[in-house]
Amino acid sequence: MERTPVTSTNLKSIGYDPDSQILEVEFNAGSIYQYANVPPGEHEGLMNADSKGRYLNMNIKGRYSFARL
Repeated sequence: MERTPVTSTNLKSIGYDPDSQILEVEFNAGSIYQYANVPPGEHEGLMNADSKGRYLNMNIKGRYSFARL
């Protein structure tokens, strides 16, 4: 999946596939996680958030199933 580099203290890049609703997040530490069944609005909210790490923690983590790649 192609990811877009982002400005964040914790996140390096974010990718999203609207067809499968998979959100892929690469952390600055090097780990990559895929979150399943993430609606397009959540991806948009994450990309537009002033603090992407805070948005991820408050709106994505714990709400959507994930796999570490």
